[in-house]
Amino acid sequence: MKTFQTLSDLAACTGQEVAVSDWITITQQQVDLFAEATGDRQWIHVDPEKARAGPFGGPVAHGFLTLSLLPRFFESSFEILGSRLGVNYGLNKVRFTAPVLVGSRLRARMKLLATEPIDNAGLQMTWQVTVEREGADKPVCVAESLVRRYP
Repeated sequence: MKTFQTLSDLAACTGQEVAVSDWITITQQQVDLFAEATGDRQWIHVDPEKARAGPFGGPVAHGFLTLSLLPRFFESSFEILGSRLGVNYGLNKVRFTAPVLVGSRLRARMKLLATEPIDNAGLQMTWQVTVEREGADKPVCVAESLVRRYP
């Protein structure tokens, strides 16, 4: 995990890959709980037996489940000692470029695309987040995430 002392220290990394997250394993339990929380109970996610005969050879995570892991990826990648609060401000672009089979291990690469000062001495950051599946040639998700941090 990388450590930055201040928001300015992080802003100095604009244009660079700042961090790579830890690997996490996607479980059927996570998929089932996400389906329950969202009401999206499509068989490709929640019926492992039927999904094995489907187009991906097994159950897959919801794209939005993958996307919902972004805060976890950020949290496991770096910390800013001089920041007490971070908030999700939204997304500019999102693409789900490959399926995430249950049992897959994922991690994210975070590139800081832009920063701009905001109210209360905060910093708005635009991140390119590329979520990789272990052993795969192409990412499973690419998102442009907006995050606001405050000292």
